[in-house]
Amino acid sequence: MEAEVIEAELVLPTHMKFKKVQMYEKYPKGQARGRQWKHLKHIIQAENYQNQPPDEPNYVNIGSPPSMHPCKRICDITGYEAPYFDPRTKLRYANTEVFKIIRSLPNEYVQRYLALRNAAVVLK
Repeated sequence: MEAEVIEAELVLPTHMKFKKVQMYEKYPKGQARGRQWKHLKHIIQAENYQNQPPDEPNYVNIGSPPSMHPCKRICDITGYEAPYFDPRTKLRYANTEVFKIIRSLPNEYVQRYLALRNAAVVLK
C-alpha cells in the first residue's frame, strides 16, 4: 500500500520574517541607499577648514597627545611581537628558533640589526 500524496499550492510570503531583507527589495533600482561614505577630499572641501583656528584639531591637522601605553616590542628578525630580550646581543626575539639564529649571527650582523632599530651598541 502506497501512502497517498496530497498536492496543494502553498502561498508563501515574499520574505520570511527571520531572514534578512534583500538589498534589491529594500532599495529598488535608482533609490538612494541611505548613508554614503565620503572621501577625505570631499570632507575637506565641504567643511572649509581654512577659516577655523589652527590650534583646533580637525581632519587637516590631527593633533593628539603622546600615547600613555608603552610601545610594543618587536622581534628584530621576524617582525612579530617579542616578549624576550637577549642580554648578550641586545636583540629582541619572538621564540626559541629565533634565539638560536640570533646567537649564531656574526657580530657585524648584530650591529646592523641594532642600527636598523636606532639602538646601535658597541658589543664586546
